[in-house]
Amino acid sequence: MSTPVVQTTGVRRAAEVYALLGDPPPAFLIEEADTFDAYHELRRQVFVEKQGLFAKSDRDERDDDPRTVVLVARNAHGEVLGGVRLGPATDGPDIGWWRGGRLVTRPGGATRGVGAALVRSACARAEAAGALRFDATVQLGTQRFFERLGWQTVGPVAVAGTPHVLMRWPIDRVSRLARTAKGDLGVLLQRIGPAGFVGDDGAPVPGSDLVAACDAIVPAMVERDPEWAGWCSVLVNVNDLAAMGATPIGLLDALGARDVAFAAQVLSGLRRAAAAYGVSILGGHTQLGVPAALSVTALGRTAQPVPGGGGRPGQQVRLTADVAGGWRPGYAGRQWDSTSHRQPAELRAMVAAVGHAQPDAAKDVSMAGVVGTLGMLAEASGCGAVLDVAAVPKPAGASMGDWLTCFPGYAMLTTGPQQLDAGPAVGAICGELTSGQGVVLRWPNGETTQALSAGVTGLGAA
Repeated sequence: MSTPVVQTTGVRRAAEVYALLGDPPPAFLIEEADTFDAYHELRRQVFVEKQGLFAKSDRDERDDDPRTVVLVARNAHGEVLGGVRLGPATDGPDIGWWRGGRLVTRPGGATRGVGAALVRSACARAEAAGALRFDATVQLGTQRFFERLGWQTVGPVAVAGTPHVLMRWPIDRVSRLARTAKGDLGVLLQRIGPAGFVGDDGAPVPGSDLVAACDAIVPAMVERDPEWAGWCSVLVNVNDLAAMGATPIGLLDALGARDVAFAAQVLSGLRRAAAAYGVSILGGHTQLGVPAALSVTALGRTAQPVPGGGGRPGQQVRLTADVAGGWRPGYAGRQWDSTSHRQPAELRAMVAAVGHAQPDAAKDVSMAGVVGTLGMLAEASGCGAVLDVAAVPKPAGASMGDWLTCFPGYAMLTTGPQQLDAGPAVGAICGELTSGQGVVLRWPNGETTQALSAGVTGLGAA
Protein backbone atom coordinates (compact mmCIF):
# COMPACT_ATOMS: atom_id res chain seq x y z
CA MET A 1 0.00 0.00 0.00
CA SER A 2 1.41 3.35 -0.96
CA THR A 3 1.60 6.18 1.54
CA PRO A 4 0.56 9.61 0.25
CA VAL A 5 3.09 12.38 0.78
CA VAL A 6 1.79 15.90 1.24
CA GLN A 7 4.33 18.71 1.09
CA THR A 8 3.52 22.41 0.80
CA THR A 9 5.48 24.78 -1.38
CA GLY A 10 6.70 26.55 1.74
CA VAL A 11 8.05 23.34 3.25
CA ARG A 12 9.82 22.42 0.04
CA ARG A 13 11.46 25.83 -0.24
CA ALA A 14 12.44 25.79 3.41
CA ALA A 15 14.00 22.37 3.05
CA GLU A 16 16.06 23.54 0.09
CA VAL A 17 17.35 26.55 2.00
CA TYR A 18 18.07 24.50 5.12
CA ALA A 19 20.17 22.15 3.03
CA LEU A 20 22.27 25.12 1.93
CA LEU A 21 22.54 26.70 5.36
CA GLY A 22 23.58 23.49 7.12
CA ASP A 23 22.96 22.28 10.65
CA PRO A 24 21.56 23.59 12.90
CA PRO A 25 19.03 25.31 10.63
CA PRO A 26 17.61 28.75 11.49
CA ALA A 27 14.46 28.85 13.60
CA PHE A 28 12.44 30.32 10.73
CA LEU A 29 12.64 31.59 7.19
CA ILE A 30 10.79 34.49 5.60
CA GLU A 31 9.33 34.24 2.12
CA GLU A 32 6.76 35.90 -0.09
CA ALA A 33 3.57 33.89 0.30
CA ASP A 34 1.67 32.48 -2.66
CA THR A 35 -1.25 31.28 -0.51
CA PHE A 36 -2.70 33.38 2.29
CA ASP A 37 -5.11 31.15 4.24
CA ALA A 38 -2.75 30.47 7.15
CA TYR A 39 -1.81 34.16 7.43
CA HIS A 40 -5.44 35.28 7.36
CA GLU A 41 -6.38 32.69 9.97
CA LEU A 42 -3.57 33.85 12.27
CA ARG A 43 -4.80 37.43 11.87
CA ARG A 44 -8.33 36.36 12.78
CA GLN A 45 -7.12 34.58 15.91
CA VAL A 46 -5.07 37.56 17.10
CA PHE A 47 -6.97 40.66 15.94
CA VAL A 48 -10.53 39.36 16.24
CA GLU A 49 -10.58 36.69 18.93
CA LYS A 50 -7.72 37.69 21.21
CA GLN A 51 -7.56 41.50 20.92
CA GLY A 52 -11.12 42.24 19.85
CA LEU A 53 -10.04 45.00 17.47
CA PHE A 54 -12.60 43.81 14.90
CA ALA A 55 -16.03 42.34 15.48
CA LYS A 56 -16.00 39.54 12.92
CA SER A 57 -13.15 39.96 10.45
CA ASP A 58 -10.11 42.16 9.92
CA ARG A 59 -10.17 41.63 6.16
CA ASP A 60 -10.46 44.75 3.99
CA GLU A 61 -10.04 45.95 0.40
CA ARG A 62 -6.25 45.79 0.60
CA ASP A 63 -6.44 42.02 0.98
CA ASP A 64 -8.23 41.91 -2.39
CA ASP A 65 -5.77 44.23 -4.16
CA PRO A 66 -3.67 42.05 -6.50
CA ARG A 67 -0.70 44.34 -5.88
CA THR A 68 -0.62 43.51 -2.17
CA VAL A 69 2.38 41.42 -1.11
CA VAL A 70 2.29 39.11 1.93
CA LEU A 71 5.50 38.04 3.65
CA VAL A 72 5.32 35.09 6.04
CA ALA A 73 7.74 33.46 8.46
CA ARG A 74 7.73 29.64 8.42
CA ASN A 75 9.40 27.15 10.74
CA ALA A 76 11.15 23.98 9.61
CA HIS A 77 7.79 22.22 9.28
CA GLY A 78 6.38 24.89 6.99
CA GLU A 79 4.05 26.27 9.66
CA VAL A 80 3.32 30.00 9.49
CA LEU A 81 4.68 31.75 12.57
CA GLY A 82 3.79 35.27 11.46
CA GLY A 83 3.18 37.54 8.54
CA VAL A 84 2.83 41.08 7.28
CA ARG A 85 1.23 42.65 4.23
CA LEU A 86 2.44 45.59 2.17
CA GLY A 87 1.77 47.25 -1.15
CA PRO A 88 1.01 50.51 -2.98
CA ALA A 89 -0.93 52.98 -0.85
CA THR A 90 -2.85 54.60 -3.71
CA ASP A 91 -5.21 53.35 -6.37
CA GLY A 92 -4.07 53.32 -9.96
CA PRO A 93 -0.42 53.30 -11.05
CA ASP A 94 2.20 52.73 -8.35
CA ILE A 95 3.75 56.13 -7.58
CA GLY A 96 6.30 54.89 -5.05
CA TRP A 97 4.17 55.28 -1.92
CA TRP A 98 3.79 51.96 -0.11
CA ARG A 99 2.02 51.03 3.10
CA GLY A 100 2.53 48.09 5.46
CA GLY A 101 0.16 46.64 8.02
CA ARG A 102 -1.49 43.67 9.70
CA LEU A 103 1.80 42.53 11.24
CA VAL A 104 1.00 39.43 13.28
CA THR A 105 2.96 36.70 15.03
CA ARG A 106 1.80 33.48 16.64
CA PRO A 107 1.69 33.84 20.43
CA GLY A 108 4.42 31.97 22.29
CA GLY A 109 8.17 31.79 22.70
CA ALA A 110 8.66 29.89 19.43
CA THR A 111 8.22 33.15 17.50
CA ARG A 112 10.99 35.10 19.18
CA GLY A 113 12.56 37.48 16.63
CA VAL A 114 9.90 36.82 13.98
CA GLY A 115 8.24 40.25 14.24
CA ALA A 116 11.47 42.19 13.83
CA ALA A 117 12.57 40.00 10.93
CA LEU A 118 9.22 40.50 9.18
CA VAL A 119 9.41 44.28 9.58
CA ARG A 120 12.96 44.42 8.24
CA SER A 121 11.99 42.19 5.32
CA ALA A 122 8.99 44.39 4.54
CA CYS A 123 11.22 47.47 4.43
CA ALA A 124 13.63 45.75 2.05
CA ARG A 125 10.78 44.48 -0.14
CA ALA A 126 9.20 47.93 -0.41
CA GLU A 127 12.50 49.58 -1.34
CA ALA A 128 13.20 46.85 -3.90
CA ALA A 129 9.84 47.70 -5.50
CA GLY A 130 10.92 51.31 -5.91
CA ALA A 131 9.10 52.81 -2.94
CA LEU A 132 10.26 56.24 -1.82
CA ARG A 133 7.74 56.43 1.01
CA PHE A 134 6.81 53.50 3.26
CA ASP A 135 4.24 54.00 6.02
CA ALA A 136 2.62 51.71 8.56
CA THR A 137 -0.12 52.09 11.16
CA VAL A 138 0.88 50.34 14.37
CA GLN A 139 -0.75 49.76 17.72
CA LEU A 140 0.33 52.01 20.58
CA GLY A 141 1.98 49.11 22.35
CA THR A 142 4.32 48.43 19.45
CA GLN A 143 5.41 52.00 18.77
CA ARG A 144 8.65 51.65 20.74
CA PHE A 145 9.36 48.34 19.00
CA PHE A 146 9.18 50.05 15.60
CA GLU A 147 11.27 53.00 16.80
CA ARG A 148 14.01 50.62 17.93
CA LEU A 149 14.02 49.21 14.39
CA GLY A 150 14.64 52.71 12.99
CA TRP A 151 11.11 53.83 12.14
CA GLN A 152 10.00 57.42 12.71
CA THR A 153 6.76 58.44 14.40
CA VAL A 154 4.52 60.66 12.26
CA GLY A 155 1.44 61.07 14.43
CA PRO A 156 -1.71 59.52 15.91
CA VAL A 157 -4.33 57.79 13.75
CA ALA A 158 -7.27 55.49 14.40
CA VAL A 159 -7.84 51.99 13.01
CA ALA A 160 -11.26 50.38 13.57
CA GLY A 161 -11.94 53.09 16.13
CA THR A 162 -8.84 52.19 18.14
CA PRO A 163 -5.87 54.59 18.64
CA HIS A 164 -2.86 53.70 16.51
CA VAL A 165 0.30 55.51 15.43
CA LEU A 166 1.32 56.33 11.86
CA MET A 167 5.00 55.52 11.42
CA ARG A 168 7.38 55.92 8.49
CA TRP A 169 10.47 54.03 7.41
CA PRO A 170 13.19 56.55 6.37
CA ILE A 171 14.19 55.78 2.77
CA ASP A 172 17.38 57.66 1.86
CA ARG A 173 17.78 56.45 -1.73
CA VAL A 174 17.64 59.93 -3.25
CA SER A 175 19.92 61.64 -0.74
CA ARG A 176 22.42 58.79 -0.84
CA LEU A 177 22.69 59.00 -4.64
CA ALA A 178 23.01 62.79 -4.63
CA ARG A 179 25.61 62.71 -1.90
CA THR A 180 27.69 60.05 -3.67
CA ALA A 181 27.46 61.53 -7.17
CA LYS A 182 27.66 65.26 -6.47
CA GLY A 183 28.14 65.95 -2.77
CA ASP A 184 31.82 66.93 -2.83
CA LEU A 185 31.79 69.16 -5.91
CA GLY A 186 31.62 72.40 -3.94
CA VAL A 187 34.95 71.69 -2.26
CA LEU A 188 36.62 70.67 -5.51
CA LEU A 189 35.26 73.26 -7.93
CA GLN A 190 35.33 76.56 -6.08
CA ARG A 191 36.19 79.51 -8.36
CA ILE A 192 35.85 77.35 -11.49
CA GLY A 193 33.32 78.47 -14.10
CA PRO A 194 32.06 81.74 -15.55
CA ALA A 195 29.94 84.04 -13.37
CA GLY A 196 26.26 83.17 -13.51
CA PHE A 197 26.89 79.66 -14.86
CA VAL A 198 28.60 77.92 -11.95
CA GLY A 199 27.61 74.26 -11.88
CA ASP A 200 25.92 74.39 -15.27
CA ASP A 201 25.85 71.56 -17.77
CA GLY A 202 28.10 73.54 -20.10
CA ALA A 203 30.13 76.73 -20.03
CA PRO A 204 29.78 79.78 -22.31
CA VAL A 205 33.13 80.56 -23.91
CA PRO A 206 33.99 84.21 -23.09
CA GLY A 207 33.92 86.58 -26.04
CA SER A 208 31.97 84.25 -28.30
CA ASP A 209 28.60 82.60 -28.86
CA LEU A 210 30.13 79.18 -28.19
CA VAL A 211 29.19 76.82 -25.36
CA ALA A 212 31.53 74.00 -24.36
CA ALA A 213 30.64 70.80 -22.52
CA CYS A 214 32.69 67.79 -21.49
CA ASP A 215 31.74 64.40 -20.10
CA ALA A 216 33.66 61.23 -19.31
CA ILE A 217 32.12 57.76 -19.38
CA VAL A 218 32.80 55.54 -16.38
CA PRO A 219 35.68 53.19 -17.36
CA ALA A 220 33.79 50.11 -16.15
CA MET A 221 30.95 50.95 -18.54
CA VAL A 222 33.37 51.45 -21.44
CA GLU A 223 34.92 48.06 -20.71
CA ARG A 224 31.60 46.29 -20.27
CA ASP A 225 29.59 47.79 -23.14
CA PRO A 226 31.92 49.66 -25.52
CA GLU A 227 29.47 50.50 -28.31
CA TRP A 228 26.84 51.76 -25.85
CA ALA A 229 29.56 53.80 -24.12
CA GLY A 230 30.39 55.41 -27.45
CA TRP A 231 26.73 56.26 -28.04
CA CYS A 232 26.33 57.67 -24.53
CA SER A 233 29.44 59.83 -24.83
CA VAL A 234 27.64 61.76 -27.55
CA LEU A 235 24.23 61.61 -25.87
CA VAL A 236 25.33 63.15 -22.57
CA ASN A 237 27.29 65.94 -24.22
CA VAL A 238 24.55 66.84 -26.67
CA ASN A 239 22.07 66.90 -23.76
CA ASP A 240 24.37 69.20 -21.81
CA LEU A 241 24.47 71.63 -24.72
CA ALA A 242 20.72 71.29 -25.21
CA ALA A 243 20.09 72.24 -21.58
CA MET A 244 21.79 75.56 -22.26
CA GLY A 245 19.83 76.13 -25.45
CA ALA A 246 22.87 75.55 -27.66
CA THR A 247 22.92 73.85 -31.06
CA PRO A 248 25.72 71.23 -31.19
CA ILE A 249 28.32 71.87 -33.87
CA GLY A 250 31.25 69.55 -33.13
CA LEU A 251 32.80 66.87 -30.89
CA LEU A 252 36.31 65.95 -29.81
CA ASP A 253 36.89 62.51 -28.31
CA ALA A 254 39.69 61.11 -26.15
CA LEU A 255 39.76 57.31 -26.24
CA GLY A 256 41.95 54.76 -24.51
CA ALA A 257 41.61 51.11 -25.52
CA ARG A 258 43.46 47.85 -25.11
CA ASP A 259 43.51 47.08 -28.85
CA VAL A 260 42.18 48.08 -32.27
CA ALA A 261 39.12 45.83 -32.10
CA PHE A 262 37.98 47.30 -28.80
CA ALA A 263 38.56 50.87 -29.99
CA ALA A 264 36.54 50.13 -33.13
CA GLN A 265 33.51 49.13 -31.01
CA VAL A 266 33.62 52.36 -29.02
CA LEU A 267 34.04 54.48 -32.14
CA SER A 268 31.19 52.64 -33.86
CA GLY A 269 28.77 53.77 -31.16
CA LEU A 270 30.22 57.26 -31.18
CA ARG A 271 29.90 57.59 -34.96
CA ARG A 272 26.32 56.28 -35.00
CA ALA A 273 25.25 58.75 -32.33
CA ALA A 274 27.02 61.67 -33.96
CA ALA A 275 25.29 60.91 -37.26
CA ALA A 276 21.90 60.54 -35.55
CA TYR A 277 22.23 63.89 -33.79
CA GLY A 278 23.75 65.62 -36.82
CA VAL A 279 26.96 66.71 -35.13
CA SER A 280 30.46 66.41 -36.60
CA ILE A 281 33.35 64.55 -34.97
CA LEU A 282 36.14 67.08 -35.36
CA GLY A 283 38.99 64.93 -34.08
CA GLY A 284 40.53 64.03 -30.76
CA HIS A 285 43.04 61.60 -29.33
CA THR A 286 43.23 57.79 -29.44
CA GLN A 287 45.70 55.60 -27.57
CA LEU A 288 45.94 51.82 -27.76
CA GLY A 289 47.45 49.34 -25.30
CA VAL A 290 45.98 51.08 -22.25
CA PRO A 291 42.96 50.52 -19.94
CA ALA A 292 39.56 51.56 -21.29
CA ALA A 293 38.83 55.29 -21.01
CA LEU A 294 36.55 57.65 -22.91
CA SER A 295 35.74 61.34 -22.66
CA VAL A 296 34.16 63.70 -25.16
CA THR A 297 34.16 67.48 -25.42
CA ALA A 298 31.32 69.11 -27.32
CA LEU A 299 30.93 72.58 -28.76
CA GLY A 300 27.61 74.29 -29.41
CA ARG A 301 26.41 77.71 -30.41
CA THR A 302 23.80 80.05 -28.95
CA ALA A 303 23.52 83.80 -28.50
CA GLN A 304 21.32 83.31 -25.42
CA PRO A 305 22.61 80.55 -23.15
CA VAL A 306 20.00 79.33 -20.66
CA PRO A 307 21.45 79.09 -17.12
CA GLY A 308 20.77 76.28 -14.69
CA GLY A 309 20.49 78.83 -11.89
CA GLY A 310 17.97 81.21 -13.44
CA GLY A 311 14.95 80.12 -11.40
CA ARG A 312 13.30 81.98 -8.54
CA PRO A 313 10.84 81.11 -5.76
CA GLY A 314 7.27 80.64 -6.94
CA GLN A 315 8.15 79.46 -10.44
CA GLN A 316 6.68 76.25 -11.78
CA VAL A 317 8.98 73.30 -12.42
CA ARG A 318 8.38 71.27 -15.56
CA LEU A 319 9.86 67.90 -16.46
CA THR A 320 10.04 67.05 -20.17
CA ALA A 321 11.17 63.48 -20.76
CA ASP A 322 11.22 60.79 -23.41
CA VAL A 323 9.42 57.92 -21.65
CA ALA A 324 9.61 55.48 -24.58
CA GLY A 325 12.18 52.71 -24.73
CA GLY A 326 13.28 50.55 -21.83
CA TRP A 327 16.09 49.67 -19.46
CA ARG A 328 19.41 49.16 -21.16
CA PRO A 329 20.28 45.43 -20.83
CA GLY A 330 22.60 45.04 -17.88
CA TYR A 331 21.62 48.43 -16.41
CA ALA A 332 18.07 47.84 -15.17
CA GLY A 333 17.05 50.53 -12.72
CA ARG A 334 20.02 52.72 -13.63
CA GLN A 335 20.02 53.62 -17.35
CA TRP A 336 16.89 54.15 -19.41
CA ASP A 337 17.47 53.90 -23.17
CA SER A 338 14.97 56.03 -25.05
CA THR A 339 17.39 57.32 -27.68
CA SER A 340 19.24 54.54 -29.50
CA HIS A 341 16.19 53.58 -31.61
CA ARG A 342 14.87 57.10 -32.26
CA GLN A 343 14.88 58.64 -35.72
CA PRO A 344 17.34 61.52 -36.24
CA ALA A 345 14.50 64.05 -36.64
CA GLU A 346 13.08 63.00 -33.26
CA LEU A 347 16.44 63.29 -31.50
CA ARG A 348 17.15 66.68 -33.00
CA ALA A 349 13.71 68.01 -32.02
CA MET A 350 14.42 67.12 -28.40
CA VAL A 351 17.86 68.72 -28.51
CA ALA A 352 16.45 71.97 -29.92
CA ALA A 353 13.56 72.32 -27.46
CA VAL A 354 15.21 74.43 -24.73
CA GLY A 355 16.80 76.78 -27.25
CA HIS A 356 13.45 77.46 -28.88
CA ALA A 357 11.50 77.86 -25.62
CA GLN A 358 14.10 79.90 -23.70
CA PRO A 359 12.91 79.02 -20.17
CA ASP A 360 14.33 80.92 -17.20
CA ALA A 361 16.35 77.92 -16.04
CA ALA A 362 17.08 74.47 -17.43
CA LYS A 363 19.09 71.42 -16.46
CA ASP A 364 19.61 68.10 -18.17
CA VAL A 365 18.79 65.23 -15.79
CA SER A 366 22.14 63.64 -14.99
CA MET A 367 23.30 60.60 -13.04
CA ALA A 368 21.98 62.31 -9.91
CA GLY A 369 18.49 61.51 -11.19
CA VAL A 370 15.42 63.71 -11.46
CA VAL A 371 15.33 64.67 -7.79
CA GLY A 372 19.08 65.22 -7.47
CA THR A 373 19.13 67.33 -10.64
CA LEU A 374 16.15 69.36 -9.39
CA GLY A 375 18.15 69.89 -6.21
CA MET A 376 21.06 71.23 -8.25
CA LEU A 377 18.80 73.56 -10.24
CA ALA A 378 17.24 74.85 -7.04
CA GLU A 379 20.62 75.25 -5.35
CA ALA A 380 22.04 77.22 -8.29
CA SER A 381 18.89 79.39 -8.21
CA GLY A 382 19.22 80.04 -4.48
CA CYS A 383 15.95 78.17 -3.82
CA GLY A 384 14.38 75.03 -2.51
CA ALA A 385 11.96 72.89 -4.51
CA VAL A 386 8.84 70.77 -4.22
CA LEU A 387 8.26 67.82 -6.55
CA ASP A 388 4.71 66.47 -7.00
CA VAL A 389 5.46 62.79 -7.33
CA ALA A 390 2.17 61.79 -8.95
CA ALA A 391 2.58 64.44 -11.67
CA VAL A 392 6.01 63.26 -12.87
CA PRO A 393 5.96 61.85 -16.44
CA LYS A 394 7.14 58.26 -16.02
CA PRO A 395 7.40 55.14 -18.19
CA ALA A 396 5.02 52.33 -17.27
CA GLY A 397 7.97 49.95 -17.18
CA ALA A 398 9.87 51.75 -14.42
CA SER A 399 9.19 52.05 -10.71
CA MET A 400 9.05 55.57 -9.33
CA GLY A 401 12.12 54.97 -7.20
CA ASP A 402 14.13 53.80 -10.20
CA TRP A 403 12.85 56.54 -12.50
CA LEU A 404 13.65 59.38 -10.10
CA THR A 405 17.19 58.12 -9.48
CA CYS A 406 18.27 56.77 -12.88
CA PHE A 407 19.87 58.34 -15.94
CA PRO A 408 16.75 58.75 -18.12
CA GLY A 409 18.22 59.22 -21.62
CA TYR A 410 16.50 62.51 -22.40
CA ALA A 411 14.90 64.52 -19.60
CA MET A 412 14.96 68.28 -19.02
CA LEU A 413 13.93 70.20 -15.93
CA THR A 414 12.89 73.77 -16.67
CA THR A 415 11.32 76.65 -14.75
CA GLY A 416 8.91 79.31 -15.88
CA PRO A 417 5.73 79.19 -17.97
CA GLN A 418 7.39 78.04 -21.19
CA GLN A 419 6.37 74.63 -22.52
CA LEU A 420 9.00 72.67 -24.45
CA ASP A 421 8.11 71.40 -27.92
CA ALA A 422 10.40 68.39 -27.75
CA GLY A 423 9.10 66.07 -30.43
CA PRO A 424 8.23 62.68 -28.91
CA ALA A 425 9.12 63.73 -25.36
CA VAL A 426 6.24 64.48 -22.99
CA GLY A 427 6.15 67.28 -20.43
CA ALA A 428 4.22 68.15 -17.31
CA ILE A 429 4.29 70.71 -14.54
CA CYS A 430 5.30 68.67 -11.52
CA GLY A 431 6.42 71.12 -8.85
CA GLU A 432 7.66 74.56 -8.00
CA LEU A 433 10.63 76.42 -6.62
CA THR A 434 10.33 77.66 -3.04
CA SER A 435 12.23 79.75 -0.57
CA GLY A 436 14.73 77.82 1.52
CA GLN A 437 16.78 74.90 0.29
CA GLY A 438 16.60 71.21 -0.50
CA VAL A 439 13.85 69.20 -2.18
CA VAL A 440 10.68 67.73 -0.70
CA LEU A 441 8.38 65.20 -2.34
CA ARG A 442 4.69 66.03 -2.25
CA TRP A 443 2.20 63.15 -2.28
CA PRO A 444 -1.44 63.03 -3.42
CA ASN A 445 -2.76 63.40 0.14
CA GLY A 446 -0.87 66.70 0.50
CA GLU A 447 1.81 65.34 2.83
CA THR A 448 5.46 65.90 2.07
CA THR A 449 8.58 63.88 2.75
CA GLN A 450 12.08 65.28 2.60
CA ALA A 451 14.27 63.97 -0.20
CA LEU A 452 17.19 66.43 0.11
CA SER A 453 17.71 68.57 3.17
CA ALA A 454 20.08 71.07 1.54
CA GLY A 455 21.90 71.90 -1.69
CA VAL A 456 23.36 69.00 -3.61
CA THR A 457 26.82 70.19 -4.66
CA GLY A 458 27.83 72.82 -2.13
CA LEU A 459 28.57 75.21 -4.98
CA GLY A 460 25.77 77.52 -3.84
CA ALA A 461 23.82 79.99 -5.92
CA ALA A 462 25.21 80.83 -9.35
